[in-house]
Amino acid sequence: MSDNTNKRIVIKIGSSSLTSLHGEVSRRKLERLTDEIAQLKDEGHEVILVSSGAVAAGYRKLGCLTRPDSLPEKQAAASIGQGLLMEAYSELFMSHGYVASQILITRSDFSDEKRYGNARNTLHVLMERGIIPIVNENDTVTIDRLRFGDNDTLSAKVAALVDADQLIILSDIDGLYTDNPMVNPEATLVEKVTEITEEIEASAGTAGSSVGTGGMKSKIDAFKIAMASGIPSFLGKAGTPNILLDAVNGDAKGTYFDSEEEIINLNQKKRWIAFNSGPQGTVVVNEIGEHTLKEKETPIYAKEIIHFEGRFKKGDVVRIFTPNQEEIGLGVIMIDSESLAGKDIAQEEPIMVRDELVCHQDMSVSITG
Repeated sequence: MSDNTNKRIVIKIGSSSLTSLHGEVSRRKLERLTDEIAQLKDEGHEVILVSSGAVAAGYRKLGCLTRPDSLPEKQAAASIGQGLLMEAYSELFMSHGYVASQILITRSDFSDEKRYGNARNTLHVLMERGIIPIVNENDTVTIDRLRFGDNDTLSAKVAALVDADQLIILSDIDGLYTDNPMVNPEATLVEKVTEITEEIEASAGTAGSSVGTGGMKSKIDAFKIAMASGIPSFLGKAGTPNILLDAVNGDAKGTYFDSEEEIINLNQKKRWIAFNSGPQGTVVVNEIGEHTLKEKETPIYAKEIIHFEGRFKKGDVVRIFTPNQEEIGLGVIMIDSESLAGKDIAQEEPIMVRDELVCHQDMSVSITG
């Protein structure tokens, strides 16, 4: 974590904010973005850029007139566009005296705890050396079941991974509105959000740009992760002059997301469990187990498990339910499913410990694995 003056900032920018009307990389937009990031670096801040735009940048050079719909064509376009993006970023940042690096990530990189740690270590080394990491999902190899879904989600998970001081998401809209401003002229800008309510989720809708994959709903999901991790966030319009500098200083037009409630400060282990682990099964605990998870600092014992589903091994993460089918949390299990099924374990043996349990009620928003 950086000091009170210099921040560690994760910036996400969407496809529509980087490309021209013809779907190709806009040099003017890239120059404006890199100029502002370089100024943040000059002021002593650490910056990680999560950049969309690979498919949008590459599909025309693949010979497509419009953004492709098929997965193979999207992946082929990304393989072209990613190189074009990095070439442009590297040249522009180098003109300011900064080196850029490329990090391509898949969901499986985050769901595997060792690879998750490796990604964290790599990013820390790069930041310590003054490098600007540029992160994107590896669209050339990612399959649907292993996708983050969009780079909004990826940026929030990266922010949590590196203990960021701020997450900034730049889009083609200047914040969260009470309704869709393109449909309802009475919609007003929400300047600050301290809690993601059902009303806010309803106002987010599902609309997104034709050149991107994320709409307002995906951004709200990202801010849920950031707020649960104690990371203040901002949503603003990419084309606004000095948007990044003003957002860091708290003066930008847009929406600031910052929980006013005291939340549990999750360590990296619990952040991995909560946001990235990919649970391998479910267990149902009795009332004693439920009370233990919600109220106490003691382990969950074998005798408190009344049912389980799925095949899991020791060290896997499982979802935890009450007998009433209420999901109450996630935890690392210390026994495999075969042993649990065969009752080859003492009833008084702990099978989940508090340090590796995350309860939904501990957090300002619901968590997903």
